[in-house]
Amino acid sequence: MTNPTIQHLWTGRDDGPGAEHRRWHHAVNTAQAGTTGIAILGFRSDEGVRRNKGRVGAVDGPASIRSALAPMAAPAELLVHDLGDTSVEDGNLEDGQERLGAAVRQALDAGHLPVILGGGHETAFGTYTGLRASRLSDGRRIGIINLDAHFDLRPEAIPSSGTPFRQVAEAERALGHGFSYTVLGISQPGNTEALFQTARDLGVKYLLDEECTESRTEQVRQFTQDFIDSVDVVYLTIDLDVLPAYVAPGVSAPASYGVPLSVVLDVCRQLARSPKLAVVDVVELNPRFDDDSRTARAAARLIHTIATERTGNRHA
Repeated sequence: MTNPTIQHLWTGRDDGPGAEHRRWHHAVNTAQAGTTGIAILGFRSDEGVRRNKGRVGAVDGPASIRSALAPMAAPAELLVHDLGDTSVEDGNLEDGQERLGAAVRQALDAGHLPVILGGGHETAFGTYTGLRASRLSDGRRIGIINLDAHFDLRPEAIPSSGTPFRQVAEAERALGHGFSYTVLGISQPGNTEALFQTARDLGVKYLLDEECTESRTEQVRQFTQDFIDSVDVVYLTIDLDVLPAYVAPGVSAPASYGVPLSVVLDVCRQLARSPKLAVVDVVELNPRFDDDSRTARAAARLIHTIATERTGNRHA
């Protein structure tokens, strides 16, 4: 069963028996043991945001996203396993990331598609370590695609929400692997020239937020497909600050411009249809600033779309 401390989050409307009335709260942890599906893991942390001098509150993001997912309609094919939360205690981010990595590896090796709910973007290094330690990564090229307004490539001595992909680059180099990292939605005013130079030095491919408009959907799709074709295993990480502030006000750093939700959804569908997609995380939800739960609902819609596309349902 789901951890009792989060069981109450998986509740919602019940319109009657039968698959035609099924919702996410009906789908969670009802499959037989050993059945593979979507594995939900929470990472309760905003220590990385605090270290990065952002506005804290993302520690409560996983609960908020679960509550927003619970009432959503669920196709009969959708199987969801809630594997509980990893919490950062006493500011020990590194220990929390290590424990998250172990949980992600276990879920991957069991055959699930892990969907990790953050937490600040420090979540990403834990997700990566779990993927790299899993059987899925053996002899394969891992590619990370980040939907984000920021590169998160800061070269700082102390890990934070601004450093995870610099940490990944260093870890991959230490293992003798190339660094395959792509970002959609970069905000030019939100990244210094030093960060753009770091991205160029590391061979990072990216599109600016202004290049990810609805009128350029085909170009975004081709950019995404080129990334998929270049790697063997895909890790999708979604920082909710990639969305405009009016869609996602409850984040650590709201976007003044952002990428339209329709474009982000389209990219998520495209990635979910690829058998290469191995793991997803959704981060930076800060419920303290989330008017009418708008950001949580947007996050839930993205996860719902990925999960239902994964099952072959095309009505999401």
